[in-house]
Amino acid sequence: MSTESTDHIAPISKPDSSWREQLSALEYHVLREGGTERPFVGEYTDTITEGSYACRGCGTELFRSDQKFSSHCGWPSFFEPLAEDRVRYLKDTSIPGRPRVEVRCAACDGHLGHVFEGEGYDTPTDLRYCINSVSLTLTPKSQ
Repeated sequence: MSTESTDHIAPISKPDSSWREQLSALEYHVLREGGTERPFVGEYTDTITEGSYACRGCGTELFRSDQKFSSHCGWPSFFEPLAEDRVRYLKDTSIPGRPRVEVRCAACDGHLGHVFEGEGYDTPTDLRYCINSVSLTLTPKSQ
């Protein structure tokens, strides 16, 4: 899980009341409480639009469309982040017997999803960043 670093990411801290005001109930639940949106309903699950994906909480660019692939898992999948310093990783033991690695925005600490290794996808990294659509915003390349 290593990609080139482009910039130092400055931490963004806000009081809980500001997050609640800025985000919808579902966005807040996923980004601030570590929830998960339902599979196959997210805005970007099957999107093939060229562009960049940023954290919905703070606007930090996280992924590019050329890093996205179709995994048919129900959530957008990427094989690597834009740069390693854009995300941070936490051990997730919330499901007994199924340890996972949580992915968070390095700037605002918003929950993005999880990363899985060794699933056999034909990608350059053999990693699958399984990311909640509601955690992202897409800026099309033409803009």
